[in-house]
Amino acid sequence: MGRKRNAPLNKLFAWVRRQSTKVKTFLAAACVICPLVALKLLVHDHNQFFVVSEAVHFAGILVLIYKLTTQKTCSGLSLKTQELTAIFLAARLCCSLFMEGDIHTILDFVTLMSTLWVIYMIRFKLKSTYIVELDNMPLYYVAVPSAILAIFIHPYTQHARIGRILWAFAVYLESVSVLPQLRMMRNMKMVEPFTANYVFALGVARFLGCAHWIIKVYDSAGKYLYLVGSGYIWLPMVLIAEVVQTFILADFCYYYVKSHDSPDPKVKVTVQIRLGHRDFAPRVLVPAVGAKETIVVFPRVDIW
Repeated sequence: MGRKRNAPLNKLFAWVRRQSTKVKTFLAAACVICPLVALKLLVHDHNQFFVVSEAVHFAGILVLIYKLTTQKTCSGLSLKTQELTAIFLAARLCCSLFMEGDIHTILDFVTLMSTLWVIYMIRFKLKSTYIVELDNMPLYYVAVPSAILAIFIHPYTQHARIGRILWAFAVYLESVSVLPQLRMMRNMKMVEPFTANYVFALGVARFLGCAHWIIKVYDSAGKYLYLVGSGYIWLPMVLIAEVVQTFILADFCYYYVKSHDSPDPKVKVTVQIRLGHRDFAPRVLVPAVGAKETIVVFPRVDIW
C-alpha cells in the first residue's frame, strides 16, 4: 500500500529528471513563486514572517537539544556553525534591545540561550564525540568579511552608528553561518537524522525571511529598496543576503524532502542522507523491507 501511495510522487521526480534544463528552471521558478503568492494572499501582516522564521529556527535548535540529551552524542554537528549562530544572535539581540524591544527580542534571547547550551554540550559534556577534524572551516573566513561589509554598508537611521553596524553584521553573518555545517556534512559524507532536521528547519526559516523582503519590495513597486540605507545600498544588500542563504540551503532541502518519499512511515523518522558525487544525477536508494534508513546520493555541488 505504501509503495502504491508513493508511486505518483516517484513518477513525478523521475519525470522532472528527464526534462530539459529550461523546463527544470521553469519548474524551479514555479516552486518558488507559488508559495510566495500563497503567503502574500494568506498572510496579511507580512512582518509575521520574521516571527515565524525565528520560531522555526528555535524549533530546529530544540531538535538539536533533543539529540544531545537523548543520544548523548554531537557527532555530525558543526560547533563552528553554532558559534557563528551565537555571534549573530548576540549582535541582533543587542540591536533589538535598543531599537525594537518586541517579540523578536524575546525569540532572539530564547534562541541564543538554547544555542549557548548546545555549544556548552559540544565543547565540554560531549567533547569526545565531536569530530573536530571534519569541522575545519575557520570562523574568520565568514566573520571577517561580514564585519568589513557591515562597516561600509549598514542602515542609515537615527540610532547610534555602532548599533547600525552590529545590525548589518548580524544580517551578513547569518546568511553564511550555515556554511561550516554544510562543509562538515560534505567531509563526513553522511548527515545524521537530527542534524538533517535542524538544517532543514534553517532552510524553512530562511525562505520565510526571504519571502518577507520579496513581498515588501513587490508591494512597494521596488521603492522599499531605497527607503533607508547608506548610499541606498543597505536594503538591496539585505535582500541579496537572504537570497544567498536561501539558495545555499535550497538544494539540501530539496533532497531532504525527496529522501522522505519512503514506503515505510518508520523510515521517515530515521532517514539518513548520504553525500557523495559518484553520479551527477541524484538518486534515492530505496530500502529493502524492514530497512531502518533511506539513503540519498547527492550530485556534486561545490559551494566553497
